[in-house]
Amino acid sequence: MKPGERIILALDVSGYDEAIDIVRKFREEVDIFKIGPELFTSVGPGIVEEINSIGKKVFLDLKFHDIPNTVCKCAVAAAKLGVFMFNVHTLGGLEMMKQAARTLTEFCLEKNIERPMLIGVTILTSIDQAALRDELGINIRMSTHVKYLAELARRAGLDGVVASPEDAEIIRPRFGKDFLIITPGIRPSWTAADDQKRILAPRDALRRGADYLVIGRAVFSQPDPVRALKRIKEEIAGA
Repeated sequence: MKPGERIILALDVSGYDEAIDIVRKFREEVDIFKIGPELFTSVGPGIVEEINSIGKKVFLDLKFHDIPNTVCKCAVAAAKLGVFMFNVHTLGGLEMMKQAARTLTEFCLEKNIERPMLIGVTILTSIDQAALRDELGINIRMSTHVKYLAELARRAGLDGVVASPEDAEIIRPRFGKDFLIITPGIRPSWTAADDQKRILAPRDALRRGADYLVIGRAVFSQPDPVRALKRIKEEIAGA
């Protein structure tokens, strides 16, 4: 993939016009834009349709986590919207993920539409080992838990996982090149870490096995966001 095809640019804003302005401004630089809970809750599904009409792809990052029947309905709704990729939370369990994957495939075959990629979220990049143990009560190593959740996702028929760039290194050798790894927590050396705790630079994330890099504040916190994105693309090309 070309550098711009590996980047998922996060639309972490609440306004419809602001989001579309970003898409139009960066449409020549990247192919995929992430819609998270803030934007989707603020403006609704029409934002997906508008981005699709511009000729760009959408990663719907809503992390569905509920009983299997509800998540299956969410999967169908995402497919109807025509998203390129969406995610569920692996902590919803094997049966939730299996049913969602099966329902999604059956619906897309029935309607003869392209099936979105279905991705499982493992552990948020804002969670470190201490929080995993002391706050969530999971008293095992982060790497062990992430591998376990990634294995659940693969067994369920998901296309890959969202994981920290550090975790990509332990997932890639175990699950092979066809299992997608989407990594947030991407911070070039010239940007702040913010509230992310498990972060890496773009070049290092790719070398550890990431397929797609979710990038937002690393671009938009800079005085010249377009130039910042170009610098990141140059770093990706060098990887």
